[in-house]
Amino acid sequence: MLTALVNGRVLRAGALRDGEAVLVDGDRIAAVVPASEIPADAARHDLAGAMLLPGFIDTQVNGGGGVLFNDSPSVEGIAAIGAAHRRFGTTGFLPTLISDDLDVIRAAVAAVDAAIAQGVPGVLGIHIEGPFLNVERRGIHRPEKIRTLDDEGIAVLTSLKRGRTLVTLAPERTDPATVRRLTEAGVVVAAGHSNATYEQSIAAVEAGVTGITHLFNAMSPLTSRAPGLTGAALERAELICGIIVDGHHVSPTTLGIALRCKPPEQLMLVTDAMPTVGSDSAEFVLQGRPIRVIDGICRDADGTIAGSHLDMVSALANCVKMLGTSIETAACMAAHAPATFLGLADSLGEIAPGYRADLVAVDAKFSVVETWIGGVESRDPASTNRRQHSAVDAA
Repeated sequence: MLTALVNGRVLRAGALRDGEAVLVDGDRIAAVVPASEIPADAARHDLAGAMLLPGFIDTQVNGGGGVLFNDSPSVEGIAAIGAAHRRFGTTGFLPTLISDDLDVIRAAVAAVDAAIAQGVPGVLGIHIEGPFLNVERRGIHRPEKIRTLDDEGIAVLTSLKRGRTLVTLAPERTDPATVRRLTEAGVVVAAGHSNATYEQSIAAVEAGVTGITHLFNAMSPLTSRAPGLTGAALERAELICGIIVDGHHVSPTTLGIALRCKPPEQLMLVTDAMPTVGSDSAEFVLQGRPIRVIDGICRDADGTIAGSHLDMVSALANCVKMLGTSIETAACMAAHAPATFLGLADSLGEIAPGYRADLVAVDAKFSVVETWIGGVESRDPASTNRRQHSAVDAA
């Protein structure tokens, strides 16, 4: 059945537009037409004035709904994480595994492959964040899990049959030939948890690195005589950088500088979310360490930040309220930029004919009203009256 999404403000071609209807046929957007030209046989779906945006794509999701992917590398775990984040507008995501043993990575890859085969909504692939990192920039990652990337590791990283594989590694802990080997096998490679020099960073970019994992966090900084990985990230147009806009990981001033260096198409919103997102619990255990959410920040007993308590619609709102971006710019960073990064910009990240009908309706208070994944609607009846986080409303 052809469905017309009407009475909303449609984000199309970089602008919010009134008086247009989005026609959805099956899992695809059939057309975007003036409201006066809706076909007579189309069923009308009233958006009640909400903004209709491309569905958000989150390339770094450690957990949600009380589930941590490292602890539950299964189809059921992935489905629970996806359902929790869908309430906040995420229609595409990469379940993310932090540094762990190769057997756990194998199980996670197999689970993602099975989840995609079974049609679990929103799963686009897997993000393997480590263990091929620099222990000096490990953050919350267990030092004993960090290892050198060898042939066995490469075999695991290139084993996914369906969807995209994103790998975060430290360029200085491997070599350009290995990076090229991964990219030639179809792996998307990002640099992160790294102490790489500027020269090492550029060599990795020229070998095929296209992304930066959580810009500014856990990486060699930009200084007067040593630009580091941060300098390379801000300089090179090939690099799409993930940013965590929660007001805790990075100063809004610093993120504003990044926005002056790079266009929104080269900055993508990520949550780095932990199990507390979409859950009533403010505590979880990460590889044996108790983590608590205090003042909106996930920390271990030593005070080390452990991922985030951030969802994508809050990240979008924070861009507008903390960084002063337009909604259009923030939506580009939440949908178009990650779709481009994953090589999916011909089917995701835009509201246009032929694109998959992955959509999110957001009201004026930045609450998610409803979502569509492949044309299938999901509505949270309490969404317009509930906000999980207070940070956005207080900004």
